[in-house]
Amino acid sequence: MTAATHYQPAAIFNVRTAGVLLHPSSLPARAIHNRQPNAGNLGAMAEEYLNFLARASLTVWQMLPTGPTHDDGSPYHSWSALAGNPDLICLERLCEWGWVAPAKLKVEASPEPLSKTELAQLRQMACSAFNDFITSSAGSAVKKDFDTFVAEQHYWLDDFSLFYAIRAQERGASWHHWPTPLRLRTDTALAVVREQRQDDIFQAQFEQFAFYSQWCQLREHARHLGIALFGDIPIFVASDSVDVWANPDQFQLDREGKPTSVAGVPPDYFSKTGQHWGNPHYDWAAMQGDGFQWWKDRLRRQLDQFDLIRIDHFRGLSAYWEIPAGSADASSGRWVEAPGAALLTALFAEFDELPIVAENLGLITAEVEQLRTGFALPGMLVLQFGLDGEPKNINAPHHCEPINIIYTGTHDNDTSCGWLATLSAEQKQMIAEYFGVSTKAGELSHWTLIKSALRSVARMAIVPMQDWLALGSDARMNTPGTCHNNWAWQLQWSALTDALADEIAREVKRYDRTGDPLPELEYMPT
Repeated sequence: MTAATHYQPAAIFNVRTAGVLLHPSSLPARAIHNRQPNAGNLGAMAEEYLNFLARASLTVWQMLPTGPTHDDGSPYHSWSALAGNPDLICLERLCEWGWVAPAKLKVEASPEPLSKTELAQLRQMACSAFNDFITSSAGSAVKKDFDTFVAEQHYWLDDFSLFYAIRAQERGASWHHWPTPLRLRTDTALAVVREQRQDDIFQAQFEQFAFYSQWCQLREHARHLGIALFGDIPIFVASDSVDVWANPDQFQLDREGKPTSVAGVPPDYFSKTGQHWGNPHYDWAAMQGDGFQWWKDRLRRQLDQFDLIRIDHFRGLSAYWEIPAGSADASSGRWVEAPGAALLTALFAEFDELPIVAENLGLITAEVEQLRTGFALPGMLVLQFGLDGEPKNINAPHHCEPINIIYTGTHDNDTSCGWLATLSAEQKQMIAEYFGVSTKAGELSHWTLIKSALRSVARMAIVPMQDWLALGSDARMNTPGTCHNNWAWQLQWSALTDALADEIAREVKRYDRTGDPLPELEYMPT
């Protein structure tokens, strides 16, 4: 790796900004024929949310990964690293655009929110209506855009559409349980799918085109308001994913396509037995042999969506926790070195300036930090981790550096109010003394953490929406190591008051965080 001075932070990291962490699925969504969707989407409410952020002088909107999720709903457990989540498509907007006649969307009356299955059925209705539209004279321009999208995105969309179609044929079964010719991707078997499952292939193409079109409109609105969109890349991909099925040579698999080792982390703050994620590990030698093309394609897709990107579990680019595939938990794993410097060198050569943030939380070694700083990448500081009274704690505010991105908490933490409520009287007193406030007067609050983040020297400060709203533990987004009651929190629109926007804007301006995060970017969606 070349000297650290060779690389400079991307321009977006050189201005003082403040932002919010909220996944689009947590937004409210407008009803479809009097039925409320069970999660937010990329429609009008997302644009209204951007308007609120602008009123509050917040110029960065950080999200979780936006790929299609498995049944657990985790954005970090996706069946494609390059596709968009069709659940985020706003059907109402498709009607507004004239792609779909509202009468074509049939919804059964019920007081219950629309389920994931019902939304998928509605997208099938919308796809049929869209096909009718683009084959009419009125839809000729959209047909041209659709054909262009399919042609330009073929490098990932072809395999994705096939995977989608076979999943439908096999009733959602993991690709590991498909018939052998499909599992091993024989030419004859795939040709049969292309011939017999054309409707499913078109459905996949339609959904990705709809997602992309709505994303472009949302990003254009964000740029108009001077708001940067901040994405998130899980370092690993799901075993049951098109990425592993279509690129088996890029992963550590046996002859049946099953992982020989899986990813996770050793015992840590979150879990005494570590975290057993189950993701297959990359075959780094194969990836390096073809110039990391898979990673280049992945970053290219993300940069089409976002102005800056976080790489989750960045330390896995330095060394990864290798767990034997049959292990029940992560405690039996071992660290294995990864070619992170070679990967980043190749990516910087491909993209010149890369607005990447390294998630460097947890057990971080000197080698991990050398990799991050060698490429001038911002790291993360989380206040909840830094207030244990240990002066050398690297997450403590007094260790903050301008290149850091500082958080009150992340999607994996309790809310600030919830976290404070769990502390003992002694812990609260210690934290109050650190910040020079009084616990007796009720001065120690979520605002204590927020203001600490805003006044820090870190150029970017991110606060989860739940913290801006002073919500308790019931608003937590995720509890690591658990499988229930995660990823489902919904924002109540009535909470986004003018008074709150004014209060946030006042604090953001107080600490000089009103800089334009997009001064050097020229992106404008088509």
